[in-house]
Amino acid sequence: MTVRTRIAPSPTGDPHVGTAYVALFNMAFAHSQGGEFLLRIEDTDQARSTPESEKAILDALHWLGLEWDEGPDSGGSKGPYRQSERSDIYRAYADQLLDSGHAFRCFCSSDRLDALRGQQIEDKEQIGYDGHCLSLSQDEVATRVAKKESHVVRMQVPREGQCTFNDMLRGEITIDWGQIDLQILLKADGMPTYHLANVVDDHLMEISHVIRGEEWINSAPKHILLYQYFGWDLPVFCHLPLLRNVDKSKLSKRKNPTSILFYQRMGYLPEALLNYLGRMGWSMPDEREKFTLPEMLEVFDIQRVSLGGPVFDVEKLSWLNGMWIREELTDEQLADRLQEWALNRDTLMAFLPFAKQRMETLSDIAPLGSYLVSGMLPITPEDLKSAGMEEDQLLEVLQYALWRLESVQQWSRDNIFSGLKSVAAAMDIKLKPFLAPLFIAIAGSSSSISVMDSMNLLGADMSRARLRYAIDLLGGVGKKKLNKMEKAYQNLS
Repeated sequence: MTVRTRIAPSPTGDPHVGTAYVALFNMAFAHSQGGEFLLRIEDTDQARSTPESEKAILDALHWLGLEWDEGPDSGGSKGPYRQSERSDIYRAYADQLLDSGHAFRCFCSSDRLDALRGQQIEDKEQIGYDGHCLSLSQDEVATRVAKKESHVVRMQVPREGQCTFNDMLRGEITIDWGQIDLQILLKADGMPTYHLANVVDDHLMEISHVIRGEEWINSAPKHILLYQYFGWDLPVFCHLPLLRNVDKSKLSKRKNPTSILFYQRMGYLPEALLNYLGRMGWSMPDEREKFTLPEMLEVFDIQRVSLGGPVFDVEKLSWLNGMWIREELTDEQLADRLQEWALNRDTLMAFLPFAKQRMETLSDIAPLGSYLVSGMLPITPEDLKSAGMEEDQLLEVLQYALWRLESVQQWSRDNIFSGLKSVAAAMDIKLKPFLAPLFIAIAGSSSSISVMDSMNLLGADMSRARLRYAIDLLGGVGKKKLNKMEKAYQNLS
């Protein structure tokens, strides 16, 4: 048997360091077994998936030095490698489950499901579908389908007993079937959910080992059940420990930058970031801190993975990155990296049309553009307060602007401007005072070029990171206050 592993990112946002972490371990395990590693794009969420996000994921993983044997950009015999191009395949397998009685059509409205969930929460019951449409007769189902009533396809799940399976790192795992929801397999728009598409694709692409994050453990029974319904052999499951913040909470962008593009934009070396990800729950046999990808692949043993939550500490990453700069790069190589990173012609050409209007000598370019080639800016709470707002309003402006910008999928000056303008209008603040603290958070000064142009040049990741940094400088927003602000923001929207 040829060992085949895969990474299956969803193109719905910035490329996450967790995706690179799981990809690295999938590639390393396949390599250690003389196998193959493939990349599949799971874009069944058509409302949120974008070509820009897919490109960013592929570019970021390539930048890190991760390569796959098969994928949407490299081809292969098991394609297509985008789920949006495989919808007919999933519908055929959903029909097979319906015919065998292992799935059923559910016509419940969103209003009914919302009411059901609310009641379950109030009664402190297990959250999940109550099987309402299981009682429909075949004739009634056929009549409603003929009328083209909107419906989904759900899987049958045992209500009693337990599901027991083996995990390559964790051994035997047992989960009660009563904890497993009657999962939707096919959405009303005909697209599959992750669960159906994942199992069908893994089988058809001959994935032998499913190596993924531990957040998928509770979904394993659904997937095992589908393998059994189809009569397919199970792959080997391996659930890696989740990356953690320093406080041991799940890695999240509120506490740590999580986008690979942020670290690229900050000037981290791809070799150092990949080295650091390789140390997340794994270690070299000789315990050394710094190692190359080929060195890791040469000695990789997945049994050396520790199940204790690996901590993603940016300070430790920066220390390791400094070692790489000092020990691995000659002065000539460092000069080349600096040019490739930010001191390149494309970056300069993007900024010059703005800088030119303010320049009197060539030396003006450095102070005018320094914030574009910086990480977090040396601003203070007093700098932000100089925008002339009370602190509570200042926090609201920064937080609401951040939330709005997090929803911008196609990053452009026009989209940034329209998003911020709509928030300012909803808050009943004129645009100029609304933008004042954003100028300081983004450029360190209120006298820079347009803040929309600055954000467009900086990119989404660095712009959002600087807004989060500004919020933290002001003391951040506690959980209770954050919940209150989220409700207020939703009402504004």
